[in-house]
Amino acid sequence: MFDRPSFLSSISPVVKNLVIINTIMLIGSMIIGDKMYEYLALFAFESPFFKPYQLVSHMFMHGGFWHLFFNMYTLVIFGTVLERIWGSRKFLLFYFVTGIGAGLCHDLVMHIEIANAADIVAQSRLLGTPTVGASGAIYGVLLGYGMLFPDSQLQLIFPPITLKAKWFVIIFGIIELTTGLTGMGGNIAHFAHLGGMLFGLILILYWKKNNRMYY
Repeated sequence: MFDRPSFLSSISPVVKNLVIINTIMLIGSMIIGDKMYEYLALFAFESPFFKPYQLVSHMFMHGGFWHLFFNMYTLVIFGTVLERIWGSRKFLLFYFVTGIGAGLCHDLVMHIEIANAADIVAQSRLLGTPTVGASGAIYGVLLGYGMLFPDSQLQLIFPPITLKAKWFVIIFGIIELTTGLTGMGGNIAHFAHLGGMLFGLILILYWKKNNRMYY
């Protein structure tokens, strides 16, 4: 008889380590509290709390268990496939480029919102609002999967339909753009998600142009 591989052993190494680090960071933030968010969350460029390293550190901070769970679940499902195809080093580069790009796009939008704030109260609120989560990089991973496997069939839970990966990515992109422009999405950083997809698209097109997609 042969032992079936465990779930953990089926996860690629970079993805597995990212899940572990993100989980440790969430536990740490629960123990330490607001100080971790003050130093490691991403603030607007103009905020007195902003530090350049936050463009990286915010990717490892999350607002709670379910925020972490859905990001890491998506990373495991789609990121493992990309890491198997690209290799660990290339996948890690892609992950950080999309995550940092997401942070840059988010703060660019924040810069515009702060400049056009109606009053000092609205401006102060924006300056003090932290952004956390790996969602920008996760959207980059989704974009990467959709470009490499456009006709792959994805079974959605809600609504319960089967959809090709390319349409899944396009629909998600349209939803993020629409909710971001209309402000319907509440506290969700929609332009960070779009930034992750944009930087993922740029990097993949660069690799394709230079015949470096798979090595």
